[in-house]
Amino acid sequence: MPEIRNMTMNFGPQHPAAHGVLRLVLEMDGEVIVRADPHIGLLHRATEKLAESKPYNQSIGYMDRLDYVSMMCNEHAYVRAIEKLLKVTPPRRAQYIRVMYSEITRILNHLLWLGSHGLDIGAMTVFLYCFREREDLMDCYEAVSGTRMHATYFRPGGVYRDLPETMPQYEPSKWHGEDDVKRLNENRQGSLLDFIESFTERFPMCVDEYETLLTDNRIWKQRTVGIGVVSPERALQLGFTGPMLRGSGIEWDLRKKQPYEVYDELDFDIPVGVNGDCYDRYLVRIEEMRQSNRIIKQCVDWLRANPGPVIVDDYKLVPPPREEMKDDMESLIHHFKLFTEGYCVPAGEVYAAVEHPKGEFGIYLISDGANKPYRVKIRAAGFAHLSAMNEMVQGHMLADVVAMIGTQDIVFGEIDR
Repeated sequence: MPEIRNMTMNFGPQHPAAHGVLRLVLEMDGEVIVRADPHIGLLHRATEKLAESKPYNQSIGYMDRLDYVSMMCNEHAYVRAIEKLLKVTPPRRAQYIRVMYSEITRILNHLLWLGSHGLDIGAMTVFLYCFREREDLMDCYEAVSGTRMHATYFRPGGVYRDLPETMPQYEPSKWHGEDDVKRLNENRQGSLLDFIESFTERFPMCVDEYETLLTDNRIWKQRTVGIGVVSPERALQLGFTGPMLRGSGIEWDLRKKQPYEVYDELDFDIPVGVNGDCYDRYLVRIEEMRQSNRIIKQCVDWLRANPGPVIVDDYKLVPPPREEMKDDMESLIHHFKLFTEGYCVPAGEVYAAVEHPKGEFGIYLISDGANKPYRVKIRAAGFAHLSAMNEMVQGHMLADVVAMIGTQDIVFGEIDR
């Protein structure tokens, strides 16, 4: 008899479907996977260690760069951990702005997930559709923070500044003529809230378009139905959170079960899957986009009716207004001390978690009373999901590995940290 040996194969780290620098060592019996060994650490940036060498307020920007698709949600957990130790409560307007931007971030994340997941499995058009809407939401990021991705907009005690009254406008260029620019600027004539509101009105139709392309598409269903099934009990044991857990039929969402900010005042539903396969996780995320849209609409209405401060009025934590800093010696000292030394946080330890688009994102912070954290530990949602890769892909074909990486929605910044 000829001797048949299993073949070991490298998937990644430069594979276009590996979403970053994932190296999977696959043991193959022909086309069927016997085991999968994920190798991580190729993007390690020592975020947790770096945070220990900097004042608290200088590490917010590192959080954006962990999961670079869900920027403000990462900041949210870190800022909440600091606030818990300081016993500071942000103003109500700031809480509504945070919730609104967290949900904008959730839609941003799911749009990139849907576009790239579709592309991996062989659907090109949905990728282009998703990026059309992402562009508008990126403009919302830019309007409040000046940058399209790494916003550093959430601060201990509130948010960096209030929502602007005007939106940036397109200008004629060699790509856009006068008529083109007029059309592009149509919904940019009012404030940022007007722009977001017009987005929430048309977004449900956009989600319908994605569903038309995929939900009943037979190729899509052949690639996702019955693939990567995880039972509810096993999903809990593996430490799944977010859409991965809800796709298996467990209704667990921190926004409902452990409400933070103003989520308990808002009306929204938690979508839950039935079969725990890639297709159900797809449906859960699609419905989450619709629910996030509902939340954003409610926040816009509240923010319209309720002006007020967006950050606490404590110059030990928050820099004084720029005009004051130029005029008043006291304010200049506050400003200087804040940006050189930061502030001391009372000794203690705290865990703060948010319902991140990918699952539970938590920050475990230990303070020894200094102006830098003694220890920062990040609980990244994707880490637990990737560790279940071996179990999920066993018995499936090589092509299903791509569907599995897509359904886990992993981003390497937060896994390697």
